[in-house]
Amino acid sequence: MTETGQTRIQSRFAACAAQGRAALVTFVTAGDPDFETASAILNALPEAGADVIELGVPFTDPMADGVPIQLAGQRALKAGQTLKKTLAMVESFRKAGHDTPIVLMGYYNPIWAYGVERFLQDARRIGVDGLIVVDLPPEEDVELCLPALEAGISFIRLATPTTDDKRLPKVLSNTSGFVYYVSMTGVTGGAIVSYDAVGDAVARIKRHTDLPVAVGFGVKTAADAAAIAKGADGVVVGSALVERVRLSLDADGKATDKTVSAVTSLVAELAAGIRTVSKAA
Repeated sequence: MTETGQTRIQSRFAACAAQGRAALVTFVTAGDPDFETASAILNALPEAGADVIELGVPFTDPMADGVPIQLAGQRALKAGQTLKKTLAMVESFRKAGHDTPIVLMGYYNPIWAYGVERFLQDARRIGVDGLIVVDLPPEEDVELCLPALEAGISFIRLATPTTDDKRLPKVLSNTSGFVYYVSMTGVTGGAIVSYDAVGDAVARIKRHTDLPVAVGFGVKTAADAAAIAKGADGVVVGSALVERVRLSLDADGKATDKTVSAVTSLVAELAAGIRTVSKAA
């Protein structure tokens, strides 16, 4: 089988595990604050230390995103970002020679409007590795999950603190690539209350699956990343990165010469924090 999202994500997590560390999964919003700047950020993430990249697809009515990511999506949409342009960003990223796995994260409506079959064909062709579609539960797997797996694209599911042992097997049934554990109830950008509770939850999920488990929501600093890395296979950071974008903009909301470096400097700090935690290879 040729290299696909299902194998490229596996290979990256395996490589990080072989190095004795967790993977750093970074989230940025496609088109924020504009197409050119967002593309520059995307292309700079691998060298800064990102092992896997979640690329947010802007949507007008997000239900799982806190204020920072909502605002990032609004900036991107105002600048004219579309799903087609998001795919073009990934295509350019691959043409530049980057092999870092990319997971598109968002909602089903833009994909449905694009056309599922057309979307999966285009996504596979340009090098999308996985999908996180937060408003498609396992009961709707026929809509996108199963076709994505058939196309060689991982479908990554979210597990939450309210996903009990009865529900968990259903959530994991067609999950591929890795499991994304949401560290808290609520939306992105909150604060983690108990790292011990997160570690216990990861251990519970790993009793049900051999897939890597990455933890997101609430990770803001290198210290947070290191604390999560002790128990998780991956650490996901999003809101803190899109906040770096916002804080770098000028008074008119436009990118400055500090925008790209504002993001990559935090990514480098997070990567360094993760690397302070040695895990059994």
